[in-house]
Amino acid sequence: MGVGFVVWMLFLDTNSWLIHRELNQEIKELNAHIEQLQKEIKKDKKAIEQLQNIDSLEKFARENYWHKKENEQIFLIEFKDSIKDP
Repeated sequence: MGVGFVVWMLFLDTNSWLIHRELNQEIKELNAHIEQLQKEIKKDKKAIEQLQNIDSLEKFARENYWHKKENEQIFLIEFKDSIKDP
């Protein structure tokens, strides 16, 4: 009878050891994901803070969106190793 109770509690019950093990693993994965997102938030806050400066904002727009001033030309230089072959 005692063995049956132990088997029931470890494997068959809704609060079994197997369920707890799975839930603990999920908690670990979610905590790792939270840490990753907190690092991204920190990085994004730093970027937002830097973009408050007009010079940094202009540099960001030029580098990422190819914005330019009037009467200004943009030249894109690509190196052979950076071009993807089809």
